[in-house]
Amino acid sequence: MLRSAYCAALLVAISFNTNSVEATDWARFRGPNGSGISEDGAVPVTWSESENLKWKAKLPGPGSSSPIVVGDKIFLTCWTGYATSRENPGNIDDLMLHLVCVNRTNGEIQWTKPIEPTGLEEEYRGMFAENGYASHTPCSDGERVYAFFGKTGAVAFDMEGNQLWQTSLGTESDPRGWGSASSPILYGKMLIVPATSESKAIVALDQKTGKEIWRQEAQGFTGTWGTPVVAQLEDGSEQLVMGVPYEIWGLSPETGKLKWYAETVDSDSMCSSVVEHDGIVYTVEGRSGGAAAVKVGGKGDATKSNVLWTGRNRGRISTPIYFEDRLYWISNGVANCLDAKSGEEVYQARVQSSSAAPSESNSSRGFRGRGGRGGGQSYSSPVVADGKMYYVNRSGDAVVVELGAEYKQLATNKFEDDDSDFHATPAISNGQLFIRSNTYLYCVAE
Repeated sequence: MLRSAYCAALLVAISFNTNSVEATDWARFRGPNGSGISEDGAVPVTWSESENLKWKAKLPGPGSSSPIVVGDKIFLTCWTGYATSRENPGNIDDLMLHLVCVNRTNGEIQWTKPIEPTGLEEEYRGMFAENGYASHTPCSDGERVYAFFGKTGAVAFDMEGNQLWQTSLGTESDPRGWGSASSPILYGKMLIVPATSESKAIVALDQKTGKEIWRQEAQGFTGTWGTPVVAQLEDGSEQLVMGVPYEIWGLSPETGKLKWYAETVDSDSMCSSVVEHDGIVYTVEGRSGGAAAVKVGGKGDATKSNVLWTGRNRGRISTPIYFEDRLYWISNGVANCLDAKSGEEVYQARVQSSSAAPSESNSSRGFRGRGGRGGGQSYSSPVVADGKMYYVNRSGDAVVVELGAEYKQLATNKFEDDDSDFHATPAISNGQLFIRSNTYLYCVAE
């Protein structure tokens, strides 16, 4: 009995020592396994420049990447030197990429580390200008922080800002000219990078050295901007799952080899990420529309055996939330809710903008992006804390919705940052909500 107790205690100690990321950390795009859900308490429902704003940090430059939170540090990426102004972009030779570390307690920038670009970057014009040079969200294991900068590759730093390695993942361009946006994730001792635009591949790197462990290339990655999740099968094994145009793929995390695929939405691009719960992945895509639920696992073509339902719902770029048997997302100023088991619509409701107070009729003119751009071009995805969904559109209108069978908008909040775009998905940790614009990082807390 004593031996068993000792072994159990030892195993617990080992498990804590091999993982430096705490449960309350938000250490990758959309937090734990990309779910977007925080399990560590409520955050404020209302805020402004004078209410529930703990601090506001001026950033070195713009970016679309989302912040991550590890202990007392916040990490995000940005760029400087070129295209910080649409009206006067300047000289692309002056472009510099950055990984930024912010002190969580007071919002002071602890360090900013420059990463020199390859010199092969796209010019800041067209649809690429809607994306930019810092769109990939970093990730961390608590000992190192990893960032991906497209053609400039993946780079690793320790927590004090010392660069450890840099690895190229390819220098190709997205055929549409939209740029690159998929974010890296960690699995075991590997950093897994969806280099979909750079080499039509998903690549695993050694976390300590940056050396390539495996690479799987496929033409099907063309038109993919999502980030993979990890799904557990019934036998306890795990797979990487991500959406690509027309299909959902299940890959071996040890080798990257395709284990199964399922035909789902009829779209030649996959801008959003899949979300997973209890061995089922869900997707809601945008340009051509389409939603689906797929049971993970199988071999080869698993369309007939694993697709549980499909629908014609439209999600644009935003990744949905799975919460208590329902799927939620906001697209083009409309809040959507589906029954996750059947795919049937629970509700659609017009979201109210910051220019009007919420009402039960939900009849306001809705979310609109600044400069005439609609909410449908917003890039952020919703997150959840304490049963409430938080979503920030491109103009900075931040809606709070109580999740349930009926639409209930609790608040719409807005900072005074009217000249910036808000592309990033918020992060949540220890009762604090971190919102990033092109200009500032905000910490919302009681």
